[in-house]
Amino acid sequence: GEKEIRTSHMAPAICPHDHHHILADFHQAGKDEVTDAIAAALKARPGWEAMDWQSRAAVFLRAAELISGKYRATLNAATMLNQSKSVYQAEIDSACELADFLRFNVFFMEQIYREQPLRHGPGTWNRTDYRPLEGFVFAVTPFNFTAIAGNLPTSAAMMGNVVLWKPASTSVLSSWYVMRILIEAGLPPGVINFIPGPGRKTGPQVLKDSNLAGIHFTGSTRVFNTMWKTVADNIDRYKNYPRIVGETGGKDFVFVHASASPKTTAVALTRGAFEYQGQKCSAASRGYIPRSLWPSVKSELAVILDDIKKLTGDPADFMFYNAVIDEATFDKTMAFINDAGKNDTVEIIFGGRGDKTTGYFIEPTVLVTTDPHFHSMEEELFAPILTLFVYEDDLFEETLTLCDATSPYALTGSILATDRNAVALASDRLRYSAGNFYINDKPTGAIVGQQPFGGARGSGTNDKAGSLLNLLRWTSPRTIKETFAPPDDYRYPFMD
Repeated sequence: GEKEIRTSHMAPAICPHDHHHILADFHQAGKDEVTDAIAAALKARPGWEAMDWQSRAAVFLRAAELISGKYRATLNAATMLNQSKSVYQAEIDSACELADFLRFNVFFMEQIYREQPLRHGPGTWNRTDYRPLEGFVFAVTPFNFTAIAGNLPTSAAMMGNVVLWKPASTSVLSSWYVMRILIEAGLPPGVINFIPGPGRKTGPQVLKDSNLAGIHFTGSTRVFNTMWKTVADNIDRYKNYPRIVGETGGKDFVFVHASASPKTTAVALTRGAFEYQGQKCSAASRGYIPRSLWPSVKSELAVILDDIKKLTGDPADFMFYNAVIDEATFDKTMAFINDAGKNDTVEIIFGGRGDKTTGYFIEPTVLVTTDPHFHSMEEELFAPILTLFVYEDDLFEETLTLCDATSPYALTGSILATDRNAVALASDRLRYSAGNFYINDKPTGAIVGQQPFGGARGSGTNDKAGSLLNLLRWTSPRTIKETFAPPDDYRYPFMD
């Protein structure tokens, strides 16, 4: 059905103009719609699987062209209004990264199909058939990246799978435009089925269906763990063991050595922690600063964060810093900041205030703690809060060990240093602390085709979105051996 979606409802933080509204023809999927979506997917499966891979690829390459050209401004605007992203953050997300995902994944798909056995025995021929999974894939996507929302269903579909796609409830508008683009690009009906609505309504029904073949997920660790447990509880229902691919939480770090530049450090901390209001999976949320460098880093941060106050507002005004995604996030974040301010081990040195009079705005907030295991050093907040721990310069190695052991997550992290020995040591000691590790850079901004993205430990299955490794998860290879001169005697020569 057709439903009016006000931008003030989709993202109250970002558009104060009550008269501005957008029409979008979707409604929340209920039980019957989920049943219909599964039926549509299974009906479409034989034809989509049988289609030659070049024809499948053409759909997504055309979609990439539509995103890069005809719909570039529309999709960027939808991302700005729906998800409260600055024009720059929207451009590198919904235009550049989503188009990159589609084009690079076609390239990776071609590489996979080209990979065939290298040797053949006498009178035989070996080959590999990269079959899609037997059933449907459930793609559950987050609000924070339109590109991720588009990649999770399309990467599985590209390999011949059919998909049920549940977008985040706070990013339905931009996801809806992605779905429209895919349809215009020629995607056959039933291949990707768009089912917006609360996860608690759609998830249980999908996860108990015997045809569930895979889950492609990006979101919170808590939700992913619940889904995994539900799959385990239903394991006897399924025709196959479902593939479970997930990128979940992070407690991403910036580790600073005494040889680093204070200004470079302040810029990396600011961009890493506060671009898109700290709502990136990879956002810097904890930092380790040597005491000798701390006064100058603090001074540089003060200048930058004071300037950001003048660059905060509506995305349509081309600001650097905008509002958080919704009221629930605002309330949760402000409650944490208020509690942190009462803790004897914590000092709020920048920010700490919020205002939801017009939009859900929270100042970029920097905490300094003397407790390296304080709550915000260990647990994900997904908010514009950066917590710093100042360590003694001569405890560099010990603090590296502390960083590695502090949080259950291992998504992204970075080391800032000009001393090469320090870089080498940090890279070694923090080898398992981050799936994406950056040297002299912020821990955000992975580019498709350059830095495949994903982490392990509590951050997911590390199947590296934007790489061949991820696409392989959506195949079920069949090995074929053909013998051209089959034997006609059961006895072997040694028996003569």
